[in-house]
Amino acid sequence: MSKDVHTNESDVSFDSPERRLGVLVGFDGSASSIAALNYGARVARRRGTALTVVNAYSIPPSMYVSPSAAPEKHEAQERAEASEQFLDEARKHLRDYSGEVAYRSEVGDAAGVMVDLSSDAQLAVVGARGRGGFLGRVLGSVASALPGHSHCPTIVVPRKFQTKEEGGEASSHLDRADTPVVVGVDSSRESRAALLQAAEAAEERETSLQLTMALPLPGTLLWYPELKDSDLLESRAAQLKDFLDEEVQWLAQHYPSLKATTLLEPGDPIAVMSKETSAAQLTVLGTHGRGNFSGAVLGSVSRGVLLKAEGPVMVVPFLEDPRLDRADATGSDL
Repeated sequence: MSKDVHTNESDVSFDSPERRLGVLVGFDGSASSIAALNYGARVARRRGTALTVVNAYSIPPSMYVSPSAAPEKHEAQERAEASEQFLDEARKHLRDYSGEVAYRSEVGDAAGVMVDLSSDAQLAVVGARGRGGFLGRVLGSVASALPGHSHCPTIVVPRKFQTKEEGGEASSHLDRADTPVVVGVDSSRESRAALLQAAEAAEERETSLQLTMALPLPGTLLWYPELKDSDLLESRAAQLKDFLDEEVQWLAQHYPSLKATTLLEPGDPIAVMSKETSAAQLTVLGTHGRGNFSGAVLGSVSRGVLLKAEGPVMVVPFLEDPRLDRADATGSDL
């Protein structure tokens, strides 16, 4: 069923079932937003939750030299009508979708609107680039701003991601049981929060979870001045493999039926994780990892992967969870 909603919602805790907006999708009629809409519909159906489609528009100040110079139809009205037209387009794409759908036309900056609504959503989904971005930009303004400020996990669907519509949902060649969900891990608390969300995503998709770390090579990163020869590199690799095994054991306490594997890949963290996006159902990252300066809203690895991703990427903010009862200090980085 479909309904139009124009009311503001109050903030609730992340684990509350009162996050009534369910899967929140930003839609502006662009190719990226259509891919995000189809992807979001598939996630909402899988979760059995509501799907909320949002279009945002801003109203510039109007100044006229005289009343006679004012147009017959005020620009605010024109933009409101255009927003409703975008939502009508979304309805057409979802015409065969049988789940619960709500459509919202909101006044304000698109990124700001999505951030505000994310406090009442379980998940936000946006295209990598919409109509509002500068022509030369690889990543749109909303996809750049939302992951670092969102109150819920955000999935960014890249332009390169090929989907086909099936009943108002998106299916891909990656939607196979033998294609894992991949999560980038380190010893930060944000990593643990991302790990739990990745495990839930893998169980929803009835697939395995791959815990991935990058092992920087000697001379490639200043974070590892101790990596000066092969012996030290092997020692570091052994240490990080032990850490990955510990993370798998910890995860098994909460998801005993989930198959989890590990990958320690030599190379730059952004390059390693970006490569994984091409063959993963979903790639999951925390907003920050170890080694990112504390003033950054979105970590350098997360931002870099979003720019290069070939598949959907979920960025997870730190979410309060009673299962996050231990903080490791191995000094590992993505």
